[in-house]
Amino acid sequence: MNELALFNSLFDGLDEDIYNMPSINFKKVFQAPKVDVKEDDNAYTLLMDLPGKTEKDVNIELNHNVLSISSQTESTKEEKKEAKDEKKNKWLIKERNFSQFSRSFTLPEDVDGDNLSANVKNGILTVTMPRKAAAVPRKIAITCA
Repeated sequence: MNELALFNSLFDGLDEDIYNMPSINFKKVFQAPKVDVKEDDNAYTLLMDLPGKTEKDVNIELNHNVLSISSQTESTKEEKKEAKDEKKNKWLIKERNFSQFSRSFTLPEDVDGDNLSANVKNGILTVTMPRKAAAVPRKIAITCA
């Protein structure tokens, strides 16, 4: 008898209804998309993996120098009338019915918040955050009173 068989035997006496309940993978349920951020002399670029999402599925907001990216999708229930001779299809496993996430990032002070841009292509959200022009020192003229 191996360890797995011993472990499984601990649950043999449980009511059958418990085994029919859907399982929940908490790691997947509460996992936020991964993000990469790079910078160059002119801008910061945020890359976020969003497989299966389009621009309609994602909400991006900038509020007091905090960039928030969120999404919430819920599958719609499809009902189709079937012919008498067709077999009725039923779900054996249905795990893709609802997903949501929200991530917030405090932006550096040199980001030009008025000129942010974003796009989604091939399941990757790209947010480009240009830097403000650096303040150059200026000479102030002195006048006689």
